[in-house]
Amino acid sequence: MTDSAILDAFFEECEDLLVALSDGLEDMREGRADGETVNAVFRAVHSIKGAAGAFSLDDLVGFAHTFETVLDEVRSDKLETDDELLRVLQRAGDILANLVDAARDDIPADRDQVDPVIAELQSFLGAEDLVEEEFVFEALSLSFDGDDSGARFVVHFRPGQEFYATGNDPALFIAALQALGPCEISVETSDLPEDFTGFTWNDGYLTWQVTVADQQNDLAIRDVFQFAEDLCDLQITEAHVDEPAPAIDIGLPDVVPTVDLTPVEPAPASDAPADTPAKTEKPAKRAASTLRVDPERVDRLINAVGELIINQSVISQRIDEAELPNSAELYGDLDDYKLLAREIQEGVMAIRAQPVKPLFQRMLRIGREAADATGKDVNLITEGEATEVDKIVVERLADPLTHMIRNAIDHGIETPEDRAATDKPQTGTLRLTASQRSGSIVIEIIDDGAGLNRKRIREIAINKGLITEDAALSEQEIDHLLFAPGFSTASVVTNLSGRGVGMDVVKTAITALGGRIAISSVAGQGTTFSITLPLTLAVMDGMIIHIGGQTMVVPIASILETIRPSPADIAEIGLSNHLLRIRGEYVPIIDLASRLGVTPNATSLTDRVLLLLQTESVSQCALAVDDILDQRQVVVKSMQGSYGEISGISGATILGDGKIALIIDPDAISAVPASEVNAQRKAQNEVSHATR
Repeated sequence: MTDSAILDAFFEECEDLLVALSDGLEDMREGRADGETVNAVFRAVHSIKGAAGAFSLDDLVGFAHTFETVLDEVRSDKLETDDELLRVLQRAGDILANLVDAARDDIPADRDQVDPVIAELQSFLGAEDLVEEEFVFEALSLSFDGDDSGARFVVHFRPGQEFYATGNDPALFIAALQALGPCEISVETSDLPEDFTGFTWNDGYLTWQVTVADQQNDLAIRDVFQFAEDLCDLQITEAHVDEPAPAIDIGLPDVVPTVDLTPVEPAPASDAPADTPAKTEKPAKRAASTLRVDPERVDRLINAVGELIINQSVISQRIDEAELPNSAELYGDLDDYKLLAREIQEGVMAIRAQPVKPLFQRMLRIGREAADATGKDVNLITEGEATEVDKIVVERLADPLTHMIRNAIDHGIETPEDRAATDKPQTGTLRLTASQRSGSIVIEIIDDGAGLNRKRIREIAINKGLITEDAALSEQEIDHLLFAPGFSTASVVTNLSGRGVGMDVVKTAITALGGRIAISSVAGQGTTFSITLPLTLAVMDGMIIHIGGQTMVVPIASILETIRPSPADIAEIGLSNHLLRIRGEYVPIIDLASRLGVTPNATSLTDRVLLLLQTESVSQCALAVDDILDQRQVVVKSMQGSYGEISGISGATILGDGKIALIIDPDAISAVPASEVNAQRKAQNEVSHATR
């Protein structure tokens, strides 16, 4: 393995360790922690420090050393975990993650962020701890002709019920320890009941102590217990090399008694002492079995599955052209092929899917930094962290979410003084949620701040020439002015926001992912930004439509229903605008042919089909097309690399007959100019008034 591959593996391991660290610190802040939680937090920091030392990542090593020293004091009960200490530990976890990112990107650490947190950590340590503050990683020298006995470690473990219930055997673990080096083994039997009336098979009555010699560190020992660490009480301590073997006398008799384990009938519950507390054990955490795969291999597999789906479409097309009788068995075989291709596609997509938890934890870090920078007290909450999304979607969400989290804290949530003046809790709340709805993933950023100042937004839009003074805009359309390029409500430029960029970048990034973003705001109560994204970027369900001699695809996720209008359903406005009357409402009709610059096959809207769409720019609109040909799953091919960005087109696909069909971007197609929106709304009001 090359040095770069080893370093990449280190950073991948760091991601898992940082997740464990964040989970543990969160449990500590919420009061759900026990001794093992603190140990897990300590081990995460210690593992990062040890591995970072091997790569001479001095900034990371130095900070982690101070961090783990404080955690060691906590787990030794020398420090009380009050609110102030927990706050500093949480901040230290954020800085440690930032240092890992800086090391990965090969950029220097931000000392303005790191040094104050180091000082806060050191304030909890005594003088004797600070003396040992400098940590130096020393490479190990290997010698095969000398006697280097190394260190000895004492392993003290007591299996619990879950240990035995999951089929584990202490003898196998002891054998694995013996394979590491010379061992001294003892067992404590004092907890065995004097009689076996209440004996249960899966209770852990025995405690084992194994002293393992000739070890450079405890990593190999911990590897032995990595899948059973949460199933037993485990302690691993180092014995000094210059001392004799640690005392093994833990109350053992000279001869371990032979125990007759003949099954007996369990004693009635009434025989148990009334004051015996119920025995509770912490649920065991199942170790996740994972396999790291090169992303390039997964991408090749996904491309192959895409070609399989295209091939399935080709076969379907050929069979239809052959005009075989419906009773032909070939149709049944084709249906089986379709189902199999779909199952393979879904299985492959699941390989590239990953939970949004690491992304959300990174956003929590950014949120805490923004709160500290603005002097605001913000409670950050995440929900739906286990929601899985395509890996590429998760990676591209980082930047837009960063903008939105910072904006929500900087502009949305008020200062403690302003919140107190409005009878709100001084601590603001920011929620980041993820869920799956109808084949899409929905991510929401919800704050309980002051809400959008629509009057201020409108004034800025007029000053910047984005709208005219007499423009009649709904609240939703005013809100969406935030996404206009260069729009900003900030009067002062800060490190967080106010440079006239941000929300337009967010919209561009979300649109590039095939998603849409919506805003809901209530004055004085807060604002919600909702991002709707496809679960995967590789395959989508689409409706095949015909327009001006061209075959195109409209994403089904944007289509509410299809309509074949009658003359009474159409209202003509001006020279070229039309409205669709549906269930007492009027929605604008967008002629797809005119938008794309092609000539439709039919001129009358009553001879065409209308697709009722829901987009971010217009709550509802009707897309006029010549005809609907089919509904099928299509493989999305990007056009960015070959043709750049094409307005109204999000990609392309290959149909069963081998033709290339463009994929329509409903949001871009429905984004009409403000002047046209005003004209349509004015006309809609006139039509509504005339029909009363």
